[in-house]
Amino acid sequence: MKKTLLVTGAALSAALLLSACGGGTVGEAPSGDSGAKTNNKKLSLIPGVQAEPFYISMQCGAEAEAKKAGYELTTQAPQKFDAAMQTQLVNALGSNPPAALLIAPTDAQAMLAPIQQVKGRGSKIIEVDTALKDTSVAESSISSDNAEGGKLAAKTMAELAAGKTGSVLVLDTIAGTSTTNTRAKGFEDELKNYPNLKSAGVQFTQNEPDQAASKVTAALASTPDLIGIFATNLNTGEGAATGLRNAGKVGAVNLIGFDASPSEIEGLKKGEYQGLIAQDPAAIGQQGVQQAIAALEGKPVTRNLTASLHSITKANMDANAQYFYKQSC
Repeated sequence: MKKTLLVTGAALSAALLLSACGGGTVGEAPSGDSGAKTNNKKLSLIPGVQAEPFYISMQCGAEAEAKKAGYELTTQAPQKFDAAMQTQLVNALGSNPPAALLIAPTDAQAMLAPIQQVKGRGSKIIEVDTALKDTSVAESSISSDNAEGGKLAAKTMAELAAGKTGSVLVLDTIAGTSTTNTRAKGFEDELKNYPNLKSAGVQFTQNEPDQAASKVTAALASTPDLIGIFATNLNTGEGAATGLRNAGKVGAVNLIGFDASPSEIEGLKKGEYQGLIAQDPAAIGQQGVQQAIAALEGKPVTRNLTASLHSITKANMDANAQYFYKQSC
């Protein structure tokens, strides 16, 4: 990958929480003009939620690239994947905007106004992982090809079914989350190619593992021929695994998760998952910094970039260990 960089955000109040990974240091508020020009070596990363291995891995990739390029990166993350909480962090940048803001919008519409305000103060906007519906705001968007990820999960599910007939449930996170919604649609579209498998529908978990577990419990009761579950992200997958474990259905229902958190990898080893679709969050963070720097330095910027996806099973997990997510940098 080419060099990337992340910019620190403006000094936030002590009440705001720092991301669990630690990472960069908060830049000092400059005197006088608070526009982005006073912070032209500072980048700010606001991921979707704190303490989640996917976003920690993204932060690690971004921090390393920013340091290599001579930029300073600060990471602030909301406690939950929540637009109101993320908006607070974005608004706090207003008095001392970074040169560039790298952000994973928690809602494709609700985050538009606060991000536009930061852009209006001179910051370049780079979307990482998720994106706004309004494509005019960001200089670049970097994410996995989520539709292809969903299709890959459906193909894997069909292989696991080995011709057996049954229903498959999709557990998505929150309506309006661009990445996971696209994964669910890609899965549903591809599933139509396998007549032995029928959709049991898409249910939302609000990105809460306990809700995912409850949805699984209910589905097992209402859908006797349930043969598989596709969970569209880390939290939902972990909750689904808990639901199957509580019901004594581990292995009886094939579970495919999206992401490769430490707990999911451990679950794969134990047979709680039959497959994982791993992203490359470190590369997303790295490329996000690269695009931010290019925009700041007047170099060509690529509007849309995709990171690779990897199907991980118990049989090939050792060969794909580089894609396991981190809990710290």
